[in-house]
Amino acid sequence: MSDFRLKVFQSVAKNLSFTKASQELFVSQPAITKHIQELEAYYQTRLFDRQGSKISLTKSGELLLKHSEKILDDYKQLEYEMHLLHNEYIGELKLGASTTIAQYVLPPLLADFIAKFPQINLSLINGNSRGVEAALQEHRIDLGLVEGIFRLPNLKYTPFLQDELVAVVHTHSKLAVSDEIAPEDLPNIPLVLRERGSGTLDVFERSLLRHNLKLSSLNVLMYLGSTESIKLFLEHTDCMGIVSIRSVYKELVAGNFRVVEIKGMPMQREFNFVQLQGQEGGLSQAFMRFAGHHSKSL
Repeated sequence: MSDFRLKVFQSVAKNLSFTKASQELFVSQPAITKHIQELEAYYQTRLFDRQGSKISLTKSGELLLKHSEKILDDYKQLEYEMHLLHNEYIGELKLGASTTIAQYVLPPLLADFIAKFPQINLSLINGNSRGVEAALQEHRIDLGLVEGIFRLPNLKYTPFLQDELVAVVHTHSKLAVSDEIAPEDLPNIPLVLRERGSGTLDVFERSLLRHNLKLSSLNVLMYLGSTESIKLFLEHTDCMGIVSIRSVYKELVAGNFRVVEIKGMPMQREFNFVQLQGQEGGLSQAFMRFAGHHSKSL
């Protein structure tokens, strides 16, 4: 029911590209151009400045983007609630999840959710926690799942699941490290860690600070963008990694990795749902209830 021209405008505004909007919406580029021209004629103002092959939003465009995001969100909520009157769960839900959650927590949950609600169009993007929060603020997703601490005041964080970070080494590593170390030993151990902006690194860094240690004082060989990369790195390099216990469960059972306890330095954290303040409800809330009900089995 929603005005498709607003969807077209929003896509062009977010991508700053008519071509990318055409690909995203599966609409021809001339049709995209026509929709934008119709909006500009209706409001009697230019929405984009065009400089060669590049475009940017005008002040009018920025104003329309601000309101179109609210209007399209309201349309989505209306569609959900109207169908709900007939006990039907229909609509579109765009999720964003930080890497660890997307890889090791969500797959079985998403499979169960799709099986129960086949008429919901579900999609998932993943990145680090800060990237997910940015996607939420830019209205590219409806609901995020992130690791670690509450960061931004305009977002609402709801605890979802408990997790723990552990230090691990490969069982064939030549690194001389015992099964238990003190936090003060960390600067002498070569490490591989997740990248800046990841929830995993944030939690590890906060744990270090409680022992008056700084990340800059450690011997970090590499910062990598995923836990899978860290696990592969550990297979070929004599160093120690900091990862979610969930991500190495199979390797620990198979005897490929072992946990090194850092005495007196627990690294507990929560996985959190994150939403824009004031935009709770709809399919996001339905997914949160479903996930909460199934969290004990995760």
